[in-house]
Amino acid sequence: MSYPSIFNDVVGPVMRGPSSSHCAASLRIGRICHDLMGGSISSVLIEFDPNGSLATTHKDQGSDMGLFGGFLGWEADDERLPNSEMHMGASGIEVEIKIHDIQAEHPNTYKITLKNPWESHQVIALSTGGGMIEVIEIDGAKVSMAGDAFFTAIFTKDAPNLLQELKSRSEFKDLEVYQGEQSFVGLTQLSFPDEALINDLQEREYVTSIKLIRPVLPVLTAKDQKVPFITCDEMLEYNKNKSLELWELAVKYESIRGNISEEEVLEKMKEILGILRNAVDSGLKGTEYEDRILGPQSVKFKSLLENKKLVDGMVLNKIIMYVSAIMEVKSSMGVIVAAPTAGSCGAMPGAVLAVADTLGLSDEETAKGLMVAGLIGLFIAAHSTFAAEVGGCQAECGSGSSMAAAAIVSLAGGTLNQSISAASMALQSSLGMICDPIGNRVEAPCLNKNVMAASNSLSCANMALADYDHLIPLDEVIETMYEVGKSIPNTLRCTNLGGLSITKTAKEIEKKLGQKQFFKSC
Repeated sequence: MSYPSIFNDVVGPVMRGPSSSHCAASLRIGRICHDLMGGSISSVLIEFDPNGSLATTHKDQGSDMGLFGGFLGWEADDERLPNSEMHMGASGIEVEIKIHDIQAEHPNTYKITLKNPWESHQVIALSTGGGMIEVIEIDGAKVSMAGDAFFTAIFTKDAPNLLQELKSRSEFKDLEVYQGEQSFVGLTQLSFPDEALINDLQEREYVTSIKLIRPVLPVLTAKDQKVPFITCDEMLEYNKNKSLELWELAVKYESIRGNISEEEVLEKMKEILGILRNAVDSGLKGTEYEDRILGPQSVKFKSLLENKKLVDGMVLNKIIMYVSAIMEVKSSMGVIVAAPTAGSCGAMPGAVLAVADTLGLSDEETAKGLMVAGLIGLFIAAHSTFAAEVGGCQAECGSGSSMAAAAIVSLAGGTLNQSISAASMALQSSLGMICDPIGNRVEAPCLNKNVMAASNSLSCANMALADYDHLIPLDEVIETMYEVGKSIPNTLRCTNLGGLSITKTAKEIEKKLGQKQFFKSC
């Protein structure tokens, strides 16, 4: 089993763009393609299946933008991303996109053929939710790469001979032969082999090329990875006679999972907190971006709130304001943290930061609350999905609500069991939520759903603090969410083929946005 990481899978990536499943994931796939081609790409053929989500969303939800940035070797928060297509043209890279039957089993499947004057490679990869990816095929050879390690691909005309030589060297362990249209020997490690060894291998007649594919995730994965627990029940069993708080259990998990110190784990979360606070501040100052549906509504909300012109909602109004600000930064191509996804980036952080600020908590205490949220997200990542294309919006906003509810209880001084109860109730309340973004933009009804998710998290947190009975254990609710997601029609899972996205007004909005893009490109 591949074990999720809080910073890889749950609270991250740090990115720009409307969708982590589309923007950040496609950029990471593009980065792997960039390295596979040694940074030299002349032309790209991108193929999508008509029955998947990408056929209808690849342009407007940022898959093209992310891919192009990845082909150019950029990071997911690069300020040039909105203009990545222009930079591709300036770099002389020709792009063709085809939508036809590619026999894809997953709705977020990318089939990419890359060429330059001296070589060609083909990659098939999946976006699995929240910016996470899996490369499943290179040049016809079956692989499984998540981008969480250094991968050395040694292409060869004589795999048996190369394998025999490599096995004789102590530096090369855990080698694997991949047989496809172009065969290669692969080496997955926490660093690349020594440069001198690479140079030595390149002199062999039977070695055609060596590709060094860098990791695209912040936390690396060692072979035979171990974790202390992977379900909520296992965590409770692990914590017997330890009496650790939830944030401590989260830190311990991530420390063991990533082979990093517990101090480093908490510092990483404090860095994430800084980015989240900056997003709130930036949003409340007002954001501008032409290609969007909703303007900077949080600015007026803030003014009315400060002048006591809104119905008194105490912390709830601050939550609405923070959620809105973060979502508006995301929609204006500002830097946000997908937590757990870009489409739900306002719900958990907006709720947690608003409650922390209302309670007057320090950054240290707030970061611990975010660790609690990350721990609940781990269980969801391991046993369900964050991808709306697979599970509907319950997988995004529902997960964010569950994570936030547990964190709020922790911030309020509640017990471990109360946090788990809050997480269970919040997720129960979100089952069946569809994903139907208007105008192919992740703005509406996404903003409303983020506010609803954050509001739900506050309600469930207070219910848990009052010892309401959640009845169904969290692990069982997570399993149920996954099963419910499979029952939601694909037209209501981020394909823009159902729900509000096909109403008369939504189609008029979509048409106007298309006209704007046309005249802008002329």
